Amino acid sequence: MSRQFDDLQLGSIELFCLAAELSSFTAAASTAGLTPAAVSRSVSRLEERLGVRLFTRTTRQIRLTEAGRAYFEQARQALGQLVEAEREATGQQLVPAGVLRISLPTPYGHYRVLPLLPAFRALYPAVQVEVNLSNRNVNFADEGYDLAIRGRAQPDSGLVARKLEDAALVVVGAPSYLQQAGTPASLEALQQHDCIQFLLPSSGQKIPWLFSQAGKDLEVATSGGYCCSEDLLGGVTLARHGAGLLQTYRFIVEEDLRLGRLQEVLQPFAGRSRPFSVLYPHGRHVPLRVRLFIDFLLEKLKQ
Repeated sequence: MSRQFDDLQLGSIELFCLAAELSSFTAAASTAGLTPAAVSRSVSRLEERLGVRLFTRTTRQIRLTEAGRAYFEQARQALGQLVEAEREATGQQLVPAGVLRISLPTPYGHYRVLPLLPAFRALYPAVQVEVNLSNRNVNFADEGYDLAIRGRAQPDSGLVARKLEDAALVVVGAPSYLQQAGTPASLEALQQHDCIQFLLPSSGQKIPWLFSQAGKDLEVATSGGYCCSEDLLGGVTLARHGAGLLQTYRFIVEEDLRLGRLQEVLQPFAGRSRPFSVLYPHGRHVPLRVRLFIDFLLEKLKQ
């Protein structure tokens, strides 16, 4: 492998990242033990090498350009991997440390992962956790995430996927709704009920409801007067207040079922589930804190 960077270029990348993090050449210079002019010259050399402007500069402040922000995210990640590799090579990384950046889908985050984070940090207090709750597919390279959890297959073959669990589905309704509309006894009866819909974030299409009948897996298209997008928990709130029937994950409504706020229907046709997996980039050095967190999730969720 031929050399791509000399010591001066690597130093320029480090100073650029430091200035970007602190939003100041002066603060970066103070941290690095240099003069602001030296930091500015170093960043200028990097901009000349790349052929793009990384910062917009005024007399009072600096601000990353769009190209600068994209470069910063990847450069910061690459430098972090170098530090991690050096620690492991010298035996220093015996205790996981640093920032763990994870992206979680809204319901799975609230009900499955967030409740586990205090126990993880009790084991590894030097790890800081940054959580993004979103149902969209994140870009690992551009956005700097260490891992993501998603409930559907990903088209990106550059990602490693490890299944966490198959989350059971259940159809529920509030007692007030069932008293008014009746309790469905068959899948065909769903056509006479208000079925709360959820739109897939990726396509905008309604999610079909999944059932088992006579040993066969079925997808049933339903309809109703309510439709939610982005946040699956919106449908749960509607169901609690008598808006209609809802198919959702059992882990979301376990307490509602126990307390009688919701009732399960169509039990003879239950048994279907959807998988949730943890995703991370293939071929990238996986820091110790990330490996330990994945192992922690696998152990806890299997329990």
